[in-house]
Amino acid sequence: MSTIFTKIINGDIPSHKITENDQFYAFLDIRPIAPGHTLVIPKIEIDRFFDLESDILAAYLPFAKPIALAIEKVIPCERVGLMVAGLEVPHAHLHLVPIRTIGDLSFTNAKPANQTDLEQIAIAIQNNLNQ
Repeated sequence: MSTIFTKIINGDIPSHKITENDQFYAFLDIRPIAPGHTLVIPKIEIDRFFDLESDILAAYLPFAKPIALAIEKVIPCERVGLMVAGLEVPHAHLHLVPIRTIGDLSFTNAKPANQTDLEQIAIAIQNNLNQ
C-alpha cells in the first residue's frame, strides 16, 4: 500500500511542490512548524531514512541545499534547521525548517496552514531557487 507521500509524488494528493528531480520531491508541509517548512522525500518508498541506498543518501543534501538557501531568502530566520524524525509517515523524509532558536525545531509548534499562504510561500521559494 502506498504512503501518503507516494500519493503526493504520483499526483493523487495535491501538494505545494517546491521542486523535484528523478530521485526526490520537495513540497511544503501542510502542518508546518514554521512558514516555509519543507519536506524533502525520496521518490523510492523506504520507511527508514538510513535504509536508503548510499547513493540516494549522498544525493539528498545536494538536492536540499538550494531549497534551504531559497527558504532563507524568503522566510526571516537565523538558519534552516534539518530534522529526520520519520515517525509520522512510514516514508523516509527530511524536514527543512526555518528557525531562529533550537527551540523552534519542535513539532509542538506545528499547526495547520492556510492554503493561500502555502501557495504564496511555495511560489516565493521557487522563484529564489538557484539564485
